[in-house]
Amino acid sequence: MLAMFALLRTFSWQDLRHHPWRSAAAVAAVMLGVALAFAVHVINASALDEFSQAVRAVNGQPDLEVRAMQGPLPEALYERLATDPQVARASPLLELSTLAQAGDATTTATAASPARIPLRVLGADALLLPTMAPALMPRAWDTADRFAMFAPATVFLNTAALQALGLSTAAPAQLPQIMLYAGLQAPLNVQVAGTVMAGGAPLAVMDIGAAQDLFGRAGQLSRIDLQLLPGTDRAAWERALRAQPDWPANVVLAHPGDAAQRISNLSRAYRVNLTVLALVALFTGAFLVFSVLALSVAQRWPQFALLAVLGATPRQRLVLVLAESAALGLVGSALGIALGTALAATALQLLGGDLGGGYFAGVQPALQWSAPAALVYGTLGGAAALVGGWWPARAAQLLPPAQTLKGLGTAASQAERGTVGITLVVGGAALTLAPPVFGIPLAAYVAIGMLLVGGIALLPWAMAKLLAWLQPLAARHALPLLALERARRMRGSAAIAVGGVVASLSLAVALTVMVSSFRGSVIQWLDAVLPSPLYVRSALGAGGSDAALLPAGFAEAVGQLPGLDRVHALRASPLQLSPTLPALMVLSRPLGDDPAQSLPLVGNALPVPAGRTGVYISEAVVDLYDLRPGMEWPALSESFRPPALDRKAQPAIFYIAGVWRDYARQTGAVVMDRAVWLRLTGDARTSDLALWPSEGADIGALQASIRALAATQAGRSGSNTPQGASDGGSRSGSSNDALVEFASSGAIRERSLRIFDRSFAVTYWLQAVAIGIGLFGVAASFSAQVLARRKEFGLLAHLGLTRRQILAVVAGEGAAWTAVGAMAGVLLGLVVSVVLVHVVNPQSFHWTMDLNVPGWRLLALCVAVIVSGTVTAWLAGRAAAGRDAVMAVKEDW
Repeated sequence: MLAMFALLRTFSWQDLRHHPWRSAAAVAAVMLGVALAFAVHVINASALDEFSQAVRAVNGQPDLEVRAMQGPLPEALYERLATDPQVARASPLLELSTLAQAGDATTTATAASPARIPLRVLGADALLLPTMAPALMPRAWDTADRFAMFAPATVFLNTAALQALGLSTAAPAQLPQIMLYAGLQAPLNVQVAGTVMAGGAPLAVMDIGAAQDLFGRAGQLSRIDLQLLPGTDRAAWERALRAQPDWPANVVLAHPGDAAQRISNLSRAYRVNLTVLALVALFTGAFLVFSVLALSVAQRWPQFALLAVLGATPRQRLVLVLAESAALGLVGSALGIALGTALAATALQLLGGDLGGGYFAGVQPALQWSAPAALVYGTLGGAAALVGGWWPARAAQLLPPAQTLKGLGTAASQAERGTVGITLVVGGAALTLAPPVFGIPLAAYVAIGMLLVGGIALLPWAMAKLLAWLQPLAARHALPLLALERARRMRGSAAIAVGGVVASLSLAVALTVMVSSFRGSVIQWLDAVLPSPLYVRSALGAGGSDAALLPAGFAEAVGQLPGLDRVHALRASPLQLSPTLPALMVLSRPLGDDPAQSLPLVGNALPVPAGRTGVYISEAVVDLYDLRPGMEWPALSESFRPPALDRKAQPAIFYIAGVWRDYARQTGAVVMDRAVWLRLTGDARTSDLALWPSEGADIGALQASIRALAATQAGRSGSNTPQGASDGGSRSGSSNDALVEFASSGAIRERSLRIFDRSFAVTYWLQAVAIGIGLFGVAASFSAQVLARRKEFGLLAHLGLTRRQILAVVAGEGAAWTAVGAMAGVLLGLVVSVVLVHVVNPQSFHWTMDLNVPGWRLLALCVAVIVSGTVTAWLAGRAAAGRDAVMAVKEDW
């Protein structure tokens, strides 16, 4: 037994030593699959961990967070909660999004303007921060006043903000000045007096009273953090609070972990889809391992037969090939984990943690390497290699020793009925009807796997039918008949070769069709939601933020300028209906009598009943809030109830009149008419203006007029400086072009498509790797089939066929089988793409799209596969049909 074990080990080692390129190809396939999947996991885990740490540092660890569904909280609510007998501490906070620039008005006017960075400003009660959020506690520099944390127009920056603004973290001799920009207000001069320990994106902390005075937000809060007395039943206290008659209906109570959980749920579908796409490379890598080991076993059939004669049992031959595949998988997995770690570190350094998805914008996470995750993905690589090596191992186990030593090969495969393949295909089709699990289309992923495996399993049966149909057509031509009869008697081997083509091409086709469908639908959507040729907004550019809003009256003033036919005011405002769901966006815009003219509706709009207010929800709202057209939406009505109203008062009863497509907001959006928004809120500020210039109007002159009007608005705001802003927070002038920015519909469309392509950049790369692995698998598969027929070619040469004719037969076989594989791969890929487009995407991201089949790109993929198979078969035929083939026949004489 020990002698046989040593012989088998030496047999495997000699094959690896004499054919290192073949082993390296299999190792590379497993390595790439494991590396891509593990890199995606590490990047997303690192980004999510960094985001969670930043949220915990900024939010602290309160028991509850009190927020308004939309807009600010009234300061009177803080007084009420702070005096509640069950509340130990109540911390008021004011959050604003601004742009920051190093220097003051004097330095920026005399020198090149430094870059502006997004800066989150947080106003807090410094006396409560040590117990509520220690990471936010200001640490004044030695050169600052001892009471600087209470001074007006004074901020404390975290390390990210200091670095972005080019400031030193060490105490300076003179306190630096920075300018803050919010909307059309003139820039605010503030001084930096120290630092805070909180990590994450650039952050500034200041006294809440100073922040209210500086930004004109007297009496307004963003949230209130609560710590309850020990022993308080939090759930019972929440229920009692909500049951109070005068408790505002538009206030939500959130738990401190909800923010991190919301972003985790929001990015989960993106992370899962990237991981699945990365595993596609591992799936195709398993086929490459199969092809490489099939080649190895085919070339070593005489040696396997000799081992059998020497006493190696069929089980030992099976274990021998499986051990070789396990060794390849182990080496490939180890290298893949190392490569994946390097890829993740590089991506985090260059791209951040969002991989184009935009969920972790501004977060620069550190690498979070996980040994359990590495073990899981390494195990997947080893399993893929074992799966790829199973069928060659079975071939080595079942080969007949006597026939193999005589060069007669294996017996013709039996007729296939296709029962297994049909069962898998039907089962996969049935699974596409299953709902998602925790927002992830797990059943759809399993369905795709079953469709792929079922389609490949049907190949022997389908090829038997095809060969039977082709036999009469080739009966009068010797060379085609020779190729056909050989394929008919060895259709199992032919099906294996075609299976590699189908596996690689079907996945490539499915991904190509999915991305093309999504991009085409986005282009149609952009044409629908960008009706005007020109748009203007605040230069702050933080959409949905109060600090980026254009002031009330600005839209009307712009409408009075010469050279304009009409102006539409657009408003985007976040709305937090549920503490466990991401905030949806309320969009107000003029809808007119026919909303279908301004919204890409899915289906027809319903007539709005009398006494109801019509709104239009995006597809994400349908799934996230379980709503349908024709339903009323009481929760939305409650969110628009002013805090001063009695609970019995009902400002509006919203009626869902239609559903529209929105590819910009995965969290959901609600559209209402501009007049309805103004009636319910009285807030006439706007986010964007859609402009229709008059025919022949000078666009440059029109933009200059709007900039001048914006400067006038900023000056008017400066004349009404709130009390306290003049004490160190004076408003200074700025260049006109810093207040508003313009964009044409074409520029917005181009920028949106760039963002789309960036979001799918990883998908394109994963697709290219999968195609590359698949094409290499095709080459290796045909090499295995052709090189195993060396004696057959020698016999044909003895029967009178020239080398050119033999090569023509081989190349023709390669072209024919890859053409069959290409057709099957395209058909199967189209089926999988239907599942991706109509099941996976709606269940993952809550939007639908139209199926778009890019014919020319698919044709190019098919041509590449056919050419690869033909050239490979011809090259392998040259190696197998030489003098060695003739000598191989003589060995049997």
